[in-house]
Amino acid sequence: MTYNKKGIEDIDVTGKKVLVRCDFNVPLEDGKITDDNRIVGALPTIKHLLSKKAKIILCSHMGRPKGEFNMKYTLEPVAGRLAELLGVKVTLAADVIGEDAKSKAAALKSGEILLLENVRFHKEEEKNDPGFAKTLASMADIFVSDAFGTVHRA
Repeated sequence: MTYNKKGIEDIDVTGKKVLVRCDFNVPLEDGKITDDNRIVGALPTIKHLLSKKAKIILCSHMGRPKGEFNMKYTLEPVAGRLAELLGVKVTLAADVIGEDAKSKAAALKSGEILLLENVRFHKEEEKNDPGFAKTLASMADIFVSDAFGTVHRA
């Protein structure tokens, strides 16, 4: 069986902004991650991109905040855990497609990581809104789907 999709090993990502859809929907208890398996599962892709000096933009959902900002579902604990596991700074944007995310994405240098805030803070994400997707995609040169459980939304 042949696929027309390329893997990240097939693409020169050096110096490119790479948007990676991850599955960081991890269980939390009192704001602390109780199982980081999904974060650990994304490490090979992220480490590959780091080794190739890509400018990495990560996005994920967490929970079901119903299209509204809710600190209960912030990705802040994920950013902290990623930084611990990778031994590098992981910057968390205050939004997904707003000015903070856009300016931080534009300022990324090779080998840096930006984690966008929870994509489900936007009701457009669950509705597969083309405008939302286009704005999100406009921040990067390359898109990598690294979250098999969410491909029905890609």
